[in-house]
Amino acid sequence: MSRNTKINLLLLLVVAALAVLPLALGLGDHKKEPFTGSDGEAESAITEIEPDYEPWFSPLYEPPSGEIESALFSLQAALGAGVLAYYFGLHRGRRQGEQRALEREAESALAGDAGKSPAERD
Repeated sequence: MSRNTKINLLLLLVVAALAVLPLALGLGDHKKEPFTGSDGEAESAITEIEPDYEPWFSPLYEPPSGEIESALFSLQAALGAGVLAYYFGLHRGRRQGEQRALEREAESALAGDAGKSPAERD
């Protein structure tokens, strides 16, 4: 097994552990909604500290349901992942193209030198 394969398997194991351990250990059992987002946690902390707090502004668009909000968030994440994948793929392709061009250039230089006599090469 190559070094990269071992590293990838180790990273996959760590990600799986981060996903499963909070559920298995019951880390959110004392809460009403144990695994809510950070926005909900921040809102509850603010109302505990300052019950009369008024937000500075309201959202531009409030989705009619939590499912639509979740779908829009997923769409945003998918679009972001697509843009990043395109960017990294484009740069990797360019790098590979440059590498192949250099290899072809070196091969053609060697092929051109092969037909010449030693006195002509200098």
